[in-house]
Amino acid sequence: HRSAIEGTNEPTLEFKPGSPERAALQKALADLKGKTESIPCMIGGEEVWTPTVRYQLSPFNHAHKVAKFCYADKELINKAINAALAARREWDLKPVQDRAQIFLKAADMLSGPRRAEVLAKTMVGQGKTVIQAEIDAAAELIDFFRFNAKYALELEKSQPISVDVSTNSMVYRGLEGFVAAISPFNFTAIGGNLAGAPALMGNVVLWKPSDTALLSSYAVYKILLEAGLPPNVVQFVPADGPVFGDAVTSSEHFCGLNFTGSVPTFKRLWKQVSENLDRYRNFPRLAGECGGKNFHLVHRSADVASVVNGTLRSAFEYGGQKCSACSRLYAPDSLWPQIKEKLLEEHKKIKVGDPAQDFGTFFSAVIDDKSFARIKKWIEHAKKSSNLSILAGGGCDDRVGYFIEPCIVESKDPQDPIMKEEIFGPVLTVFVYPEKRYKEVLELIDTTTPYGLTGAIFAQEKRIVDEARSLLRNAAGNFYINDKSTGAVVAQQPFGGSRISGTNDKPGGPHYILRWTSPQAIKETHVPLTDWRYAYMQ
Repeated sequence: HRSAIEGTNEPTLEFKPGSPERAALQKALADLKGKTESIPCMIGGEEVWTPTVRYQLSPFNHAHKVAKFCYADKELINKAINAALAARREWDLKPVQDRAQIFLKAADMLSGPRRAEVLAKTMVGQGKTVIQAEIDAAAELIDFFRFNAKYALELEKSQPISVDVSTNSMVYRGLEGFVAAISPFNFTAIGGNLAGAPALMGNVVLWKPSDTALLSSYAVYKILLEAGLPPNVVQFVPADGPVFGDAVTSSEHFCGLNFTGSVPTFKRLWKQVSENLDRYRNFPRLAGECGGKNFHLVHRSADVASVVNGTLRSAFEYGGQKCSACSRLYAPDSLWPQIKEKLLEEHKKIKVGDPAQDFGTFFSAVIDDKSFARIKKWIEHAKKSSNLSILAGGGCDDRVGYFIEPCIVESKDPQDPIMKEEIFGPVLTVFVYPEKRYKEVLELIDTTTPYGLTGAIFAQEKRIVDEARSLLRNAAGNFYINDKSTGAVVAQQPFGGSRISGTNDKPGGPHYILRWTSPQAIKETHVPLTDWRYAYMQ
């Protein structure tokens, strides 16, 4: 596992015509065509088929049910808690080297023989294109498993100093209880990491995957089991969100939440934890990432091509369904005519379609009918508002899949709701500012939304860049200079934001695993204590 040890990331494959990876992926996609996989709950290492059944639909072809999966009720969730707790002591006592080997093996399986399968299931189930599936379900997930293992092994070596008469050591224990992992639809890798990182550190986990990412999540879960993860360490528990949340937060053994999702859901869970605080044996660790309203700021010294290409990628890759996607663009009036012309010219070339059939697709359908309806409402708002004008796109068609054309909106009002609230879809709003009021725009960006996830400045003048870094210090947990606001890479740009974007625990970095350990300091003295009195007393 030299790549992680040496600090290198998993290479992203190109899938060029005639390449072996392209052939393997096309075969995996063909194998899924028209198929519906039945997925159970996995409790105590056993398949549990419940009578409450749900379906995962392919976003770009909602007639295709890609998965039929079982929901756990409160009784089964409690059974999962007990099964996890029964495994906790043995798993926590297992040397970190042994736990790490399981995740390193899983990474090797994802890198090699299982890569095409997980990519295909991510594409068909979550509507990702080839490259978006590759950078997520392969490269990022592999990197999470390898680098987390590397960081855990390095942490084990981090020990306190000792003196002549005594030896000091630190034991990195798992938390006392179970961790609940609640994962989103938009990144297969996030699901694997939300459940995997706490497990690596000696914790037992209840993993509730997203209903709209069941197919790929279950594939990742099975790979972990095949790599040697004991069946009771991670329970795979598809369930209704509130039912799962109520069950885990009401258990006295609840000790941690690893969450990615919406702000209202995270707030509700946090409130439930606070209401149940008196029943817990420990103060639970709460880690959450909740999205953003991310910005690209353009200075007059910016390179126009970088602005246009970076913004198109950030705003529209995966249909804008990334927590980090650019949703608001601030452009100076002096550059806007050039930017606008190029933006609209390139916009015409964007192909939206079926990513499994046409590898030339730039992005596909949005995830489900709820997302489609929500995004469509924002486009209707843009059509009706006197402050807004649609410059391009915005067509919506849900007859076959949940397709929405990439939409570019210009706003006269920088405080319009479309520039303040998260949309989570292919809608980019532009505010053109007077060049001479650049400093006011910095304050505007910082104060317009309650989020603080990602942002970027495009400028060639160092003084301007330095000023933006200072004044936007709290506006983005991941800040980019002359680069798009998306695309954080494990071990290169640990990811997360503050304000209502989350707790900013930076998964993908060396400190993230500290959230999932409860260290024990041990002092062993080798010289007998011969007198209780101190020298000054004699």
